[in-house]
Amino acid sequence: MLFRHALRTRTFKLTALLTAVVLAVGPAATVRAQQSKGPPVLRDTETEQLLRDYTRPILRAAGLEKQNIQVVIINDSAFNAFVADGRRIFVNYGALLQSETPNQIIGVLAHETGHLAGGHLAKLHEQLARAQTQMIIAMLLGAGAMAAGARGGSNNGLTNAGAAAFSAPQSMIQRSLLSYQRQQEENADRAGVKFLTATGQSARGMYETFKRFTDESLFASRGADPYLQSHPMPLDRVQALEGLAKSSPYWDKKDDPALQMRHDMMRAKISGFMERQDTVYRRYPLTNTSLPARYARAITTYLHGDLRSAITQIDGLIQVQPNNPYFYELRGQALLEGGKPAEAIAPLRRAVQLSNNAPLIEMLLGQALVASDNKGYTDEAIKMLRAAVAREPEAPIGYTQLAMAYGRKGDYAEADLASAQAAYLRGDNKTARDLASRAKTRFAIGSPGWVKADDIVSAKPMPGQKNN
Repeated sequence: MLFRHALRTRTFKLTALLTAVVLAVGPAATVRAQQSKGPPVLRDTETEQLLRDYTRPILRAAGLEKQNIQVVIINDSAFNAFVADGRRIFVNYGALLQSETPNQIIGVLAHETGHLAGGHLAKLHEQLARAQTQMIIAMLLGAGAMAAGARGGSNNGLTNAGAAAFSAPQSMIQRSLLSYQRQQEENADRAGVKFLTATGQSARGMYETFKRFTDESLFASRGADPYLQSHPMPLDRVQALEGLAKSSPYWDKKDDPALQMRHDMMRAKISGFMERQDTVYRRYPLTNTSLPARYARAITTYLHGDLRSAITQIDGLIQVQPNNPYFYELRGQALLEGGKPAEAIAPLRRAVQLSNNAPLIEMLLGQALVASDNKGYTDEAIKMLRAAVAREPEAPIGYTQLAMAYGRKGDYAEADLASAQAAYLRGDNKTARDLASRAKTRFAIGSPGWVKADDIVSAKPMPGQKNN
């Protein structure tokens, strides 16, 4: 199940020198993490499990295995990945779609892990704090010089010196900060290769990714001032990386065929859900009878309203892999969104079973149970959804479905509380407070529900969010 929600995450207010700071493999301009309610996030059990399998050995090699580092998928078609806090790696779905091999995206994740292991974000904050102090001093000195010039009756002399005191230090500080960022990128490259080597993986994919960036940006960077770039100049960077990568004894090691198939299935799924139907068919024409191609075409068929044909195609996938939970999930999702929630229940139950109770799939099953006409499913839906949100507390859809289940049962206090929690996670603080305030009037004072509702009423917006 691929669905979107807004992620509550910290954003940064920096000096006038840098309007935003991200440690990225691609151009920073492609990152849209400065939205007031956080970047739009894509959630999918199959893709997230694959990314966990990709990052687990890398994080272990980096000494971050116990830090609960998460990989978050951003709804952006550009090839980019970045870190914006100390516990998450953000990767655009475009990077997943455009990575032809597991090794290519693993190399990107290894680079970003290098930023985390090096504590680059915290160190960059320290650099920015020092830069702010230096700017304030420069501005005060410049203002003092201009004031002295004004008192002396001069309109040039000291006044011009004061103006220079404003501009020269700012330029110097900017160059210093950008130089520091370039050094961090180089350090992350080296760390990434080190982690890949330690885990017996090739750095070829990492090199191929940066080589592609070099080819694409060579013209754009021609004549650019290397001291005004936040990343190393492309050719210099890729040459340095090439030497590191080729020195690894695993340079020629290929990805495991089974892992490559999972990667191809992930790319097909993203294409089916995120690309136009004509684009999907160009990428996966009918002459392509591979399992990934059939997966992508089945998804785009159901999304564009041909439910009967989609179910036939999905049943064909299940016939090939009868124990693949994501095929049953897709069948259930297609039926649910096709207006047949009762028919969606059986395949979704099978998907939950085969996926070892994956919470996002449980939420989808809970939605089908609530949407069916059988009120006898209500208690089961509530139990399942409560378990799911306990393990996935940042998924608004779980609370939304839980609110509907409680509403069907007539438990309006719990329904209001669940709706408030969903609104809070979406960043809609006003609606969350209003619903939580109403929930408080329905709960007994001091009860667990009342306390949770009171927490939402008194909660402050996350940094970067408006107190709307």
